[in-house]
Amino acid sequence: MDRLREKDEEFIWHPYTHINSKPAAIPIVKGKNAILYDENGNKYIDGISSWWVNIHGHGNKYIARKIYAQAKKLEQVIFTAFTHEPAVELAEKLLSVLPGNFSKIFYTDDGSTATEVAIKLSLQYWKNVGDKRKKVLAFHNSYHGDTFGAMSVSERGIYTAAFEDKLFDVIFIDTPDGKNIESLKAEVEKYKSEFACFIYEPLLQGAEGMKMYNADGLNSLLVYLKNERIICIADEVLTGFYRTGKFFAGDHLETKADIICLSKALTGGTMALGVTACTEQIFAEFVSDDKTKTLFHGHSFTANPLACVAAIASFELIQKKEFIKGVENVISHHQHFSKKLQRLEKKNYIKNVRQIGTIIAFEICTADKDDYLNNVSKSFSPFCLRKGVYLRSMGNTIYIMPPYCITSRELKKIYSVVVDFIEYHLKENAF
Repeated sequence: MDRLREKDEEFIWHPYTHINSKPAAIPIVKGKNAILYDENGNKYIDGISSWWVNIHGHGNKYIARKIYAQAKKLEQVIFTAFTHEPAVELAEKLLSVLPGNFSKIFYTDDGSTATEVAIKLSLQYWKNVGDKRKKVLAFHNSYHGDTFGAMSVSERGIYTAAFEDKLFDVIFIDTPDGKNIESLKAEVEKYKSEFACFIYEPLLQGAEGMKMYNADGLNSLLVYLKNERIICIADEVLTGFYRTGKFFAGDHLETKADIICLSKALTGGTMALGVTACTEQIFAEFVSDDKTKTLFHGHSFTANPLACVAAIASFELIQKKEFIKGVENVISHHQHFSKKLQRLEKKNYIKNVRQIGTIIAFEICTADKDDYLNNVSKSFSPFCLRKGVYLRSMGNTIYIMPPYCITSRELKKIYSVVVDFIEYHLKENAF
């Protein structure tokens, strides 16, 4: 293990990692269900689904068999002149369940590229129809990825500060809270004929601190925006596949998006794949004898057969009763744990306890600012790892988002470790 850690230190640059304060990376050799194993046989309960992607647990044999069988037939093919069965089958399955009247699937590599395509589709749509709409509308506290278009429509802050002058202008508004819908409409009204699109994370803003907001307010806003012919883009990269308790967050809403973006849990956490789906109305404006109306966008691994097969296998597992029981089990345990957290909230140890579907979150009260750089993050993950649990805070925001196959015993251990961290560190004035 020491050799591997040394080689990692020598050769690897890890994502979202402050180099001067990072602990040595732990070599993981195996995963099974909700458990990760290191080289010494130590076990860690994966409490965040390995960055929110792994919904069926690690080492799923069904998905692995499907990938293996496909790898023996066709591992990759350029997706321009060619097509293949996994891509067609997956597109058909997705279109049958997506929350909206979608007709076409565009494949990419991940969540960030899926949102890039959505933004480009929207802007070029208006160019293709001969309209000069170019403004983009988004929510404060949003996060849509780390490529330049995705950064531009995300909250300006620590993630984007180094590139601020390279990002295109976006108008940001607050999320609806049940009281501000008229003021939000008034803000949009100023430029309503100039907006090409509105991009939003429905009900849950993940990377900016698991911020949750009201479905009714969002629905009212979407009704208004669609009446003004503004293309509505739902970024369901995180919220898809039962994270909010329903198949998609859009299933909580009466008004549906014109474009939807998917990734993360799309393949059950096994392969990189992104999807951007759009309505027939949008697609139709790219169908022309005029070649300049082509969407000039693609990726080397667009619709990779192995990734598509993994997504199909994941989709098939989602249809099983055992899967829904797992979702319900996580939701139920979170609800029970939420009551215990509320008792700690009354002691001013923590604040803003909240839950949506299979995600529960809160902030630890500290003297520091509530943000990604809060010092809680320095001690939280190491503390949990020592007790056999992997959780990763966002500053002082603590959240739990496990794979749905997690057992009740494993969930209870996660909760116990979280409470231990709150009580011990606050008692010791560690912050």
